[in-house]
Amino acid sequence: MAIVGKFVKACTIPTERFKLVLFSENGHISSIFAGISVIFRYRISRVNLEFTIRPKSALCAFIVWAVFASFLMGIVASVTAQELPRPAAIEPDILFWTRVYTEIDTNSGFIHDARDLSVVYRTIQFEDGASRRSRNRQMRSAQDGIRDALRILAEGNRDNLMIEEQRVLSLWPQSVSNEELNAAASRVRFQLGQADRFQAGLIRSGRWKPYIRNVLNEQGVPAELVALPHVESSFNPTAYSKVGAAGMWQFTRSTGLRYMRIDHIVDERRDPYFSTVAAARLLRDNYDVLQNWALAITAYNHGQAGMRNAVRRTGTERIEIILREYDGRAFGFASRNFYVAFLAASDVDAKAEEYFGPLSALSDDRTAILEIPDFLTTSTLATAFDMSHRELRSWNPSLSDAVWNGDKFVPKSFELRLPIDIAQNSSELMASVPDSQRFTAQKPDILHRVQRGDTVSDIAERYRVSQASLVALNDLRSRNFIREGQVLRLPGNDGTVPITLAERDGVIPLSTDSTYVVRAGDSIDRIARMYGVSPDALQAQNGIINANRIYVGQELQINGSLQVALILPSEARAELEPKAGVVPSSLAVEVRPVQAQPPYASEADQLAVEAALAVIAGNDIVELGPSLEGITEDPLSGPLETNVLASVQAEMAADPSDYLVREDQTIEVQALETLGHYADWLEIRTQRLRDINNMPFRQAVLIGGRLKLDFSQVSAARFEERRIAYQRQTQESFFLAYQVPNTHEHVVRAGESLWVLALRRYEVPVWLVRQYNPDLDLDRVMPGTVVRFPELRLIFESDGGTRAVN
Repeated sequence: MAIVGKFVKACTIPTERFKLVLFSENGHISSIFAGISVIFRYRISRVNLEFTIRPKSALCAFIVWAVFASFLMGIVASVTAQELPRPAAIEPDILFWTRVYTEIDTNSGFIHDARDLSVVYRTIQFEDGASRRSRNRQMRSAQDGIRDALRILAEGNRDNLMIEEQRVLSLWPQSVSNEELNAAASRVRFQLGQADRFQAGLIRSGRWKPYIRNVLNEQGVPAELVALPHVESSFNPTAYSKVGAAGMWQFTRSTGLRYMRIDHIVDERRDPYFSTVAAARLLRDNYDVLQNWALAITAYNHGQAGMRNAVRRTGTERIEIILREYDGRAFGFASRNFYVAFLAASDVDAKAEEYFGPLSALSDDRTAILEIPDFLTTSTLATAFDMSHRELRSWNPSLSDAVWNGDKFVPKSFELRLPIDIAQNSSELMASVPDSQRFTAQKPDILHRVQRGDTVSDIAERYRVSQASLVALNDLRSRNFIREGQVLRLPGNDGTVPITLAERDGVIPLSTDSTYVVRAGDSIDRIARMYGVSPDALQAQNGIINANRIYVGQELQINGSLQVALILPSEARAELEPKAGVVPSSLAVEVRPVQAQPPYASEADQLAVEAALAVIAGNDIVELGPSLEGITEDPLSGPLETNVLASVQAEMAADPSDYLVREDQTIEVQALETLGHYADWLEIRTQRLRDINNMPFRQAVLIGGRLKLDFSQVSAARFEERRIAYQRQTQESFFLAYQVPNTHEHVVRAGESLWVLALRRYEVPVWLVRQYNPDLDLDRVMPGTVVRFPELRLIFESDGGTRAVN
């Protein structure tokens, strides 16, 4: 029996780091061990080590292979057992969260020590129907009483104690010091019970668990992570935190944009299927950087950069030491408890009936996906599939309110989810939709360019929209922070309805003159061809002297005395090269061709993509975003309504770059940053930074190098806020245009340059390569090093033109 090629057999051990392969120079099974080679590959810190053994006989080859296989399987078993470590030191913390998830519900809670979770001072039971104010008053009173007792004990009093003081003291070891008791007085905390929510989550989880398990398996993520949504949202896909995290997996916008489409038309965070894939990829990316699942899981909440900093500061990857000793500024209660709470949730999930009795979990969804071929209304789709509007919406929660209320179409190529019984005939049902109900483009946006003196309230009043919708639609950090020149998208559309397929392919009689609103990418020639009229006549009719001087939002009159054939704008774009336009007004956007750019949904999207393309080229054209100062969380503003662990996913959690200031007042230089940036954020002159770092004039800062800063004008915390805001806005602009569906592992060869590989072979920005390989020195990479190159996918669709207004 012939065997294809020289490859005879490959035995891949189920772990990333080990691979054992058998190769034979012979192509026949009868002599399978003749001339065989045993290759042992071991990957450590992204460097491939390869050992090849070529035994002299087939018997020796078989023995060597068996010995190596046995040895590696033993190692793999050990590695697998350590994937989710549970050292004895964290068992009390796991027990605490097990009690939170099983013993007390959202009508009760624990008063406990925030660091030593084995110390639970009291269980509070709230009255049914008690108001938030009443519950907060009861909670504060109990906390104050315990604090008072701890302070008395901290003075050294051990005799003639009151009953409450004796009870509090009994919860601590006999050897507890006065200093520890005094410190404990500042760590008294309340935790709301979660048992009823956890039980509801167990029931809901049946809908998605089979799908989640499959996705985790495909991404190489431990199966136990199927329980993580218990910690995040209790498997509630409509969950939304007050800091902007959304969906079952509680993604923030800055992190979610790397993996999902998030805009004013589609927000895939709210879809349990799209967001599950994103969550698995984020967890996998965390592990690829941190090489430790306990750290990778904690990084889901605290961020890759935060956990890399924790390892650096503590000098260890042992999770129990990090949880006890790391004192990072942002490493608060939620981050410190994320991993142990997950382990508790996994335990409870695995033994649900032991804690809650028999449960009837929802059956898993049997659905299928249909790619929408054109722009359509939700009403058209509901009618085509004989479904109610509400039912169709329940299957497709990622579509925004603007789509469901008719301000926007369901975008072309959107993956519509349908029940399996309907999906079986979806192609035929879709084909039955007439061309008169299929549109060629998205309904245009209305944009406002912020002028000096504008406020959110003024803009909202002018356009008769709510301030809340304006803030949410533009992802504003605060209604108090907008800047001159900023482009804001307004709810609704400009009233222009794109042509249908029937109109595109037919001849439309115009009994009166028609008005056309110029869109991004238009030219006189293109518009004339669309309406079948002479470009010269169109210019003359509208008093246009220079055909190159038209602008977005300009209204052109089209003579309607003739029947004209309409041409889809995208078809016109394919046939005509756009001409440059000159902006005659601050409200207009220059119409100009840009190579390798996608079509844009709006002027705001065009500006975002132009920023993204400039980022690839290394240009800095993105303005500094609004300050993050003052965006803090009041611990009493909502602890009775939310699970604290799900409320604070780190900014840019998938970004491993270190943006913090170290104790010696130095920073690590990151991509996209210049000396000018640092001087601006510090409010000092650039020359001052050159002086304290002994840098000659015109010498550039090097990515990965360290730079000393001067904090005489601005605090280190304020500098970090400005730096992170800049990086967040820059990266969000990039990820509005591109996503990373996959990565490619490249083994560096002698003479290869990462810069050349990134820009020419893989066509990705160097800053993004470094984020996927944060510990590499881009200028000094040894041959044999494995480098992960992200693969970019353009995600913009042709959603139509935009009308900019003031």
